[in-house]
Amino acid sequence: MYNRFLKYIADEKLFGRHEKLLIGVSGGVDSVTLLHLINRHGNECAIAHCNFNLRGKESDEDEQFVKNMAEENGIKCYVNSFATSDYALENGISIEMAARKLRYDWFEEIRQKGHFDLIVVGHHLDDLLETFILNLSRGTGIRGLSGIKPKTGHIVRPLLFANRNEIDAYSDENELSFRFDSSNDDVHIKRNKVRHQILPLLEELNPSFRNNLQRTIQNLNQTEAVFQTKIDEIRGQIVKEEGIWTTFDKRKLASLSPLSIYLFELLRPFQFNAVTVENIIDSLYSTPGNQFFSASHRLIIDREKLIITPIEAPCQELYYIEKDQEKVFDPIELTLTIESYLPGYKIPDSNTIAVFDLEKVNFPLVIRKWQQGEYFCPLGMKGLKKLSDFFIDEKFSIPEKENTWVIASDNKIIWIVGKRIDDRFKVTKTTRLILKLKIEN
Repeated sequence: MYNRFLKYIADEKLFGRHEKLLIGVSGGVDSVTLLHLINRHGNECAIAHCNFNLRGKESDEDEQFVKNMAEENGIKCYVNSFATSDYALENGISIEMAARKLRYDWFEEIRQKGHFDLIVVGHHLDDLLETFILNLSRGTGIRGLSGIKPKTGHIVRPLLFANRNEIDAYSDENELSFRFDSSNDDVHIKRNKVRHQILPLLEELNPSFRNNLQRTIQNLNQTEAVFQTKIDEIRGQIVKEEGIWTTFDKRKLASLSPLSIYLFELLRPFQFNAVTVENIIDSLYSTPGNQFFSASHRLIIDREKLIITPIEAPCQELYYIEKDQEKVFDPIELTLTIESYLPGYKIPDSNTIAVFDLEKVNFPLVIRKWQQGEYFCPLGMKGLKKLSDFFIDEKFSIPEKENTWVIASDNKIIWIVGKRIDDRFKVTKTTRLILKLKIEN
């Protein structure tokens, strides 16, 4: 088995002997076998063990077993204890999903702090087959059916070539000690039901079922690779990154068929589910302004594009500018200068520069987000105008409105930053000193 392990990590380009590895070890036969193989390979490594506190005394005994094993092998051991049930309840997710998120978030934290190259986990071939059936039962696309990948980001799975019987045989041959998880026999857990009841039944129908399913998953993996190449090509034509925004060209989207498949894949990084994608398509050419939400992002249907922004709490903070300041760094980088008004002075023609009659403004100035119901007097006008009406006239998208900053003097807006100054504070022939604000970034 060790030679097959070497071949697999070489074929899949998972890691070499020079890389520093963080190994997820539960104490079960899979992870203990994984640790033994990596020790034979000679990598510098450490162990990470999660105590999910789901099996009472057994969980604590697993933790102590892993600590003892690490000490016997002279390997550094990281241990964390999680209130998994509470976390699942608070976040409205299953225990399995909670444990997965807690585990991988913590593993990544250790990887970065400990300067590990990769996180190594003990998924094997039977896990791959079980995941395929679980995903098939839930309903999934080609990505779900192509199963667990040998490498995902910084996570590698070097045991995917071996089935459970082969791992057990290796463990027996090398007299490895491990812990048995009693919950693995609980068929009320969906994965266990697949493992102990559904897969054996399918093997009764066809003794070659496992081998056939493995080949099918390999074929689907290759098909997915071709499919993703096409998706990446389309993404390059339709999707643009604009700071923290991502935009999709609606006109180019309309040329895709079937649109539901393409849009689902393009929106996958933003966690929009299939039902939401269908709702987005239904609203694609209705009145602009419709909004759709995933757990992490918001999508807004604008006139000519879809705009995707991260979900963030609205900023209520105030930032002050004193008269003697020369630079402002938050929330916008500004340079402040005071200049004399001389005959022939030319007002800069740039949205990044605003000039004001210094005697008309009172310090400290305040930089803040605009508020509903506010007014200002746009340069060139004599009457007041609602900011919300100004945004409509200027065809601001919803994210543009939300990300607009204003600068105020005595709670009167003097500048919609980067857009328009207030006429009441403009430079005139009677001006003696000019306050100049310049956006640097």
